[in-house]
Amino acid sequence: MKEISVSGQKRTETGKKASKMLRKEGLVPCNLYGEKRDEKGLPEAMAFVAPMAELRKAVYTPHVYVVNLTIDGQEHKAIIKELQFHPTSDALIHADFYEINETKAITVGIPVNLTGHAQGVRDGGRLNLSIRKINVTAPYKNIPEKLDIDVTSLELGKSIKVGSLQFEGLEIATPKEVIVCSVKATRASRSAAATEESAQ
Repeated sequence: MKEISVSGQKRTETGKKASKMLRKEGLVPCNLYGEKRDEKGLPEAMAFVAPMAELRKAVYTPHVYVVNLTIDGQEHKAIIKELQFHPTSDALIHADFYEINETKAITVGIPVNLTGHAQGVRDGGRLNLSIRKINVTAPYKNIPEKLDIDVTSLELGKSIKVGSLQFEGLEIATPKEVIVCSVKATRASRSAAATEESAQ
C-alpha cells in the first residue's frame, strides 16, 4: 500500500462553531480511533485537526493510503475509515481514521484492475465493470495497491463473481455472490450471432 504523511494537532475545542472556524482556516476536524475502549465498549477517539492541503492527496484519489499521522509530535499509522463531504460543495468537512499496526488485520476496499482482452469482447460484446473495489482483510503490509483480475477467458454473456477469486495472503470480505465484471452482448454481437445461425 502507498503511504502518505499528514501532520495534525489535538483539538482543544469541539462543537459545530469551533469546527466551522477551523474549516475557514483550511483545517479539517478529524478523529483517530484506536484499540482503547470507553466504559460502553465503544472505540475511544482522539480529536485532532489536519491541514486540507495535506489530506487532499489521500482523499481525492482512487488509491488506498496508509497515513503516517504525526499528532503533536506523536506518530500513528492509520487508514481512512470514513469521510464526510459538504452536500453541495463536495468539500471535505470531517475525516475519521483507524489506527493500525503490522500484525493486526484490517478490512479495506482495494481497487479492481482488469487485465487481458476478454474472449467475449473479441466476439463483439462489451466488458462491464460492476464494482470498482473489493473488500479484503489482512495485515496492512500484505495488502496490495490493486487487485489484478485476468478476464482473457471471459466469454460473451458470462461474468466473474467474487466467490471465484483468490488472492495470496488475503481474505476476501466482499460477499461471494457479488458480480465483479461481465461481458454483455451488444446489438452488433446479437445480429452477428443471428446471421451465423441462419447461415447454418
